Amino acid sequence: MIRLLSKWRLITRLSLSDLWYDKKVSFCIIASVISVITPLLLLFSLKYGVVSQLRQQLLNDPQNLEVKIVGNLQLDQSMFEWIAQQPETAFVIPLTRSLNTQADLMKDNRHFVNNAEIIPTAKGDPITQSLPLLHHKQQILISALAAEKMQANVGDKVKMVVTRQLDGKLEKGIVELEIIGVIPEIYYSRAAAFVSLALLIDMEHFYDGYQINIFQLTTGLVNPPEHNSFARARIYARSLDDVAPLSYKLRQQNIETRTQANAIENMQAIDRVLNFIFSVIAITAVLGCILSFTGSFLSNIERKRKDIALMRLLGFKSKGIMLYLMTQAMMLSCLAFIISCLLFLFGNYAFNFVLGKNLVSHPVVSQLQFYHFIIAFLLTLLISAIVVTVGGRRAVKIQPAESLREV
Repeated sequence: MIRLLSKWRLITRLSLSDLWYDKKVSFCIIASVISVITPLLLLFSLKYGVVSQLRQQLLNDPQNLEVKIVGNLQLDQSMFEWIAQQPETAFVIPLTRSLNTQADLMKDNRHFVNNAEIIPTAKGDPITQSLPLLHHKQQILISALAAEKMQANVGDKVKMVVTRQLDGKLEKGIVELEIIGVIPEIYYSRAAAFVSLALLIDMEHFYDGYQINIFQLTTGLVNPPEHNSFARARIYARSLDDVAPLSYKLRQQNIETRTQANAIENMQAIDRVLNFIFSVIAITAVLGCILSFTGSFLSNIERKRKDIALMRLLGFKSKGIMLYLMTQAMMLSCLAFIISCLLFLFGNYAFNFVLGKNLVSHPVVSQLQFYHFIIAFLLTLLISAIVVTVGGRRAVKIQPAESLREV
């Protein structure tokens, strides 16, 4: 073990001394490797950054996954259970008649939203999945546009005002609600409030002329009926590929639907084009990287024919010479990779600083994770090792006397 360690130290010192002695050649090899690695890192940082983010936004936009029911129907509980059991369904929740899903939201006399959409939500909702769950009727989630109009924030109290006409008189039902989350505009762009299904049912009963305690009125019919059927539903598919099959199944149940079929087809086409473009660029770049490494390291090995022959005469075996060549290649590759990473950081900053200004929703346009650098580093070492192994095996087979005669 000690002997092997001493031999490795000797080879390491020889490698460093040789690289320093031929520092101009070493610099050229490092520069050629950097010229390949740095653009590759920047290319994949763009793909992982803005392009992947945009692609994921296109593919996972909840509005594109929605299957809308056309008209008002009579959907009972068994139908909702059937829809939920379909493998293409990601989320389903009952929805009342369209005329009963609007109300006024008011923070104060100067900050309010007229005729805001009132939408039921629950656990698993693609639009509100990153926000807190509603635990009771008097909690709501509001859209970014509604929050902007009311100048409201999480924790504020707002009033929901529901207006009906009963016995020729206009009545206003008012309930105070707590905002527990604001939905980003990229998920829902209109002024809306997302409430519990129980509150939406109370709204429909209120519109139908019943006395509902939560709205602080004592007029109207008492004992509203149990809600056994609903006019519509909010339905979302698991992925873009599931939208068409789910819509077809609903039509088979005599439920007319509407989807973003054209938008989905365009987005899937964009996704395929982006994957193809970056696959071609990546394959071409990797091949160029291999060719660059091959040319740099093989020419360096051929240049050292006299040195290798001399080492053979001094008693170095083939394994020692191979280790010597491999050590040099690893040192050059490591140094080139470190410098490439530093240059990448400058390029990465430039991309994010300049291009990020033009992409409000995606200020980060160039980004790589730590494991990406680890993979790139290991690939660099692997390519170097393969090239040196191929070239080194040819070099160690040359007869020492024959190589010395070439000098």
